[in-house]
Amino acid sequence: MTSVPPPALELSADQARRIALRAQGFLGAPDRRSGVPGVLRHLGAVQLDTISVLARSHELIPYARLGAVGRRTVEEAYWSGGRAFEYWSHAACVLPVEEWPHFAFRRRAYRARPHWGHELPDGAYGKVIEQLRAEGPLTATELGGAKNGGEWWDWSASKVAVERALMYGEVVCTERRGWKRVYDLAERALPDAVLHDNLDDAECLLRLVALAGQSLGVGTRADIADYHRLKAEQFDAVVADSGLVPVTVQGWAKPAWADPAALASEPRGRHRTTLLSPFDSLVWERARTERIFGFTHRLEAYVPKQKRVHGYFAMPLLAGGKLLGRVDPAREGTTLVARQVSLAGRKAVAPMAEALVEAASWVGCTGVRLERVDAPELRGPLDQEIARALA
Repeated sequence: MTSVPPPALELSADQARRIALRAQGFLGAPDRRSGVPGVLRHLGAVQLDTISVLARSHELIPYARLGAVGRRTVEEAYWSGGRAFEYWSHAACVLPVEEWPHFAFRRRAYRARPHWGHELPDGAYGKVIEQLRAEGPLTATELGGAKNGGEWWDWSASKVAVERALMYGEVVCTERRGWKRVYDLAERALPDAVLHDNLDDAECLLRLVALAGQSLGVGTRADIADYHRLKAEQFDAVVADSGLVPVTVQGWAKPAWADPAALASEPRGRHRTTLLSPFDSLVWERARTERIFGFTHRLEAYVPKQKRVHGYFAMPLLAGGKLLGRVDPAREGTTLVARQVSLAGRKAVAPMAEALVEAASWVGCTGVRLERVDAPELRGPLDQEIARALA
């Protein structure tokens, strides 16, 4: 690790928390004029996942910040008008199209690396490219079938080829149909201004570190590097030139860096009350969530049912700038079912009721039913608050 210059400023833990909330779009009035595209540009990355409970995670991200934005509006913001693309960032993410040049280093790395032992038949890659060129945007099924007994997740040769082309940057996902990617040639789907890989690796890393710092507001080396899954040494190589300001945060054991714009004014404004996707960038990094909020968060969808503590898709409750509980939701017809609710005391009852009723309305439910509340003495008050909010 490179030497860290003396910090220019010391932040209290509370200041760091509020800086992080504002940077992530949870403090102050939401920018409704810029809508979902504005949320995407502000965050720099919205993680995708196959799990759908209330909605898919990429829908929950703008909902948490803007409120009951239409779900079709969310889809159009991501996959129409050439405003975004899908790529490997923190994980599989939707990214603003302006960031295409910044991932040139990763596309080059994919082109240079071995193919995990999954060889393609001669001509398979070129065939997919020519088919897209001739026929326009296609799904993997339309390219010849997504699953044909291949070795890689049972993928067919055409599916392996088009996903490889996606990683190389020769192909992009232009939309989703029933959660299936629709592929097109990058040269046809992307604006000329961003298409070419003109940035060298150092410039790509420099820009991604600076943007991650802006999206987080303040973070440690691990926080900022993890935002786009950079290596620690990649962060070290560019942070001094990134414009981020070294700071210390009370209670944080490691050095931190802050976005200078985040330090220019005191974070003030209305706090959002909402349920968060476990894949929300405010909480997707477990150690950071514990450090900032004193809240231990773990996605248990892939944990055996008998070993789950909080449930399959437990969504943290954000209220007053703090994480005050969580709920594992489900839907049964027009009823939102809170299968398991955990609350940080009586102060969390009214915010949880508000968040549940708002989420229910957003997904077209007219009722909310509690199944299990970890603190039995809070069940009655929570039921009452829910009834009041629904009335």
